[in-house]
Amino acid sequence: MITMVSKTSIITFINIFFIFTTCSSSSTPSTHFSKIYAFGDSYTDTGNTKSNLPYGMTFFHKPSNRLSDGRLVIDFVTETLHLPYLTSYLNLNNHNNTSSSHGVNFAVSGATAIDHEFYVTNNITLAGFIPQSISNQLVWFNKFLESHGCGVKKNRKMSSGQCRALVDDALFWVGEIGANDYAYILGSSVSPALVQDLAVKSVTGVLQGLLKKGAKYIVVQGLPMIGCLSMAMTIAPTNDRDDLGCVASANKQSYTHNLLLQSKIQDLRKQYPGTVISYADHWNAYRTIMKNQAGYGFKEPFKACCGSSTAPYNFEPFAFCGSQMSSQPCANPTQFMNWDGVHLTESMYKVVADLLLHQGYCDPSIPTILGSKHM
Repeated sequence: MITMVSKTSIITFINIFFIFTTCSSSSTPSTHFSKIYAFGDSYTDTGNTKSNLPYGMTFFHKPSNRLSDGRLVIDFVTETLHLPYLTSYLNLNNHNNTSSSHGVNFAVSGATAIDHEFYVTNNITLAGFIPQSISNQLVWFNKFLESHGCGVKKNRKMSSGQCRALVDDALFWVGEIGANDYAYILGSSVSPALVQDLAVKSVTGVLQGLLKKGAKYIVVQGLPMIGCLSMAMTIAPTNDRDDLGCVASANKQSYTHNLLLQSKIQDLRKQYPGTVISYADHWNAYRTIMKNQAGYGFKEPFKACCGSSTAPYNFEPFAFCGSQMSSQPCANPTQFMNWDGVHLTESMYKVVADLLLHQGYCDPSIPTILGSKHM
């Protein structure tokens, strides 16, 4: 994804990346979707990875187990549908209790699209950290269904009324997944092209798994413009820039990844004509914001709000947000796009969510999905 970097720098930044990462109108009534099941990495994780770092200062005013200063895109999705914030899977005390009645979040910070065994086989490891893949999240979802007596290991089949109720009126939100895979291979002999093929294939397999379990309404979020993150800007050589000033090679990588993902989604639409699979164009939403930063209230497109005070991007490997070497978070995070150099601010997530949910960056849109429910 990012070239011409020393292997030592790559390893350092990958560790930071993994340890600390990983559409309708607002008047939509809650009766349209009774629950949401979410999947993905740190851009969607609301608690499956615990953190006592000073994240959450803007909205929650305490550590929120979200790698941002406030809410994520998935939080704005739940607000739009007038549903409670999702309970993370690992925080369910009892899978049958009311905390899961409005859905469950299976996303995990640091998660990859490709199963971890692939990296072990290729001698790519991160000390002390074993990331979950999105296929592991599908396993969790199946266990969740089984805890309700549904699935092949239980007497009650998914075709039964009670089991169908778990998925029939649910929106499945598959958040961005795959950015960690590209970061994982930096400095290795594994080609980005191979990772792209395997990552998209893995996500497609998970989507098929959800569809086979009865999912009818799925939103699949593409990769963002990874090249606009503080970390990417810090690592990449200064001659690797696009028309927005972001890292050209990284943004091209995520763009081509998204093209392949959209092609696979189109294939799934043909295979499952009775379902609606929407593509959430995070990449172009990000680009739209970058092209009109002031109009959206942003003054700092590349600097991290919470990190180091090192110019030019407030990002360095051992001064991550909340560490002893980091500086105090900026006083005005609403003016920053980057929160910690790897993740985005609540303000950025809010604008992205608005574009996805209200401004036509989901195809088909959630109003279309809702309309299909009455056909």
